[in-house]
Amino acid sequence: MILNKTIAQQTAEYLLQINAIKLNPENPFTWASGWKSPIYCDNRIALSYPEVRSFLSKSIAHEIKVQFEADIVIAAVATGAIGIGMLVAQELNLPFIYVRPEPKKHGRQNQIEGSLDHGKKVVVIEDLISTGKSSLDAVVALKKADADVIGMLALFTYGFTVADQAFKTENISIQTLCDYENLLPVAIAQNKISLKQSENLKKWREDPSQWKPSQG
Repeated sequence: MILNKTIAQQTAEYLLQINAIKLNPENPFTWASGWKSPIYCDNRIALSYPEVRSFLSKSIAHEIKVQFEADIVIAAVATGAIGIGMLVAQELNLPFIYVRPEPKKHGRQNQIEGSLDHGKKVVVIEDLISTGKSSLDAVVALKKADADVIGMLALFTYGFTVADQAFKTENISIQTLCDYENLLPVAIAQNKISLKQSENLKKWREDPSQWKPSQG
């Protein structure tokens, strides 16, 4: 669920302008899963643009301040969300931790980096929601550490049904600044794609494994 249409539109404009999100319906990208994808998203690029990173972090920080109590910890999903998560925590003057995909193989073998007291309430920051697996793996790790995960906010989601169902199963509230549905009209307005291409892009989101690239 997006926070609101205005934030979604501004987020889409920024991410497209700085090429954090690239659209290529004719020559799609290949994901690790083997899926052909007309979209590639690397929101870490936003960290290089002060105006963009400020907007993103302040937008998330504002929502956290409105929705949640003050005595919480901000947790980021490594590695993509560490930068934006740290900015959010700094904006709110809150403790910050991050969660690795798996425990380190050496040293203290931490999966969670930073100080986390038992029973502490945690809000998780993510940069991108795809299938939701890596995000929910982080939630599981936090719960194993006796944290109380009370919500998750992300910069962008593709809006896959499998992700929505996974978050519902785990009873995790997920909100995003922008999503695929709100991205496409902005991409058309910026002449990144045509109206015809946008129709094919909508088909990709409906069934990525069977999607076929546009033919010119």
